[in-house]
Amino acid sequence: MPDNLQDRGPADRARVNVNETHEVRYRAQKFNCSAEQLRAAVAKASVLADAVDRELRNRAA
Repeated sequence: MPDNLQDRGPADRARVNVNETHEVRYRAQKFNCSAEQLRAAVAKASVLADAVDRELRNRAA
């Protein structure tokens, strides 16, 4: 079943789904990175938003 874009509840905000275009766009803007950087961080760290955030911060440092 496809994602319901109208359902803005707390479904699973702790995870980054790089298979959804709207989520990649949102997370890349939130983390101030490109979509490619976001996908690389997810591949390296995990799908957990906190781990992705740490990975992107470590990369910038």
